[in-house]
Amino acid sequence: MDWMAWTWPTAIFFMVIAALLITFTLLAIRFPETPRTGILRIETTRGDRLFITLLGSAFINLAWLGLVGAHQPYALIVCLVYAVAVFRWV
Repeated sequence: MDWMAWTWPTAIFFMVIAALLITFTLLAIRFPETPRTGILRIETTRGDRLFITLLGSAFINLAWLGLVGAHQPYALIVCLVYAVAVFRWV
C-alpha cells in the first residue's frame, strides 16, 4: 500500500464499501425487491437507500470535522443512527 500512500484506516474504509456493494448485489440477486415509497415520496430500492446513506454519512462526517474537529468515532454513531433511519423510513 506504500505505492499509493494509503493508511490502513483508508484501506479498511474502501474494503467496507466494496463489501457493502458485493453484499447488496448478492441480496438483489437472491431476494429481488420492488421499489417502495417513503417519506421523501420517491421510489427507492435497497441500493438507492445505501447510496443515500453513504452520501449523507459523508456530509455528516465533513460537518463533524468542521464543527467539532476531533472525536471522529462519535460521528460514526451519528452515521449509524442516520443509516437506520434511512433504511427504515426512506
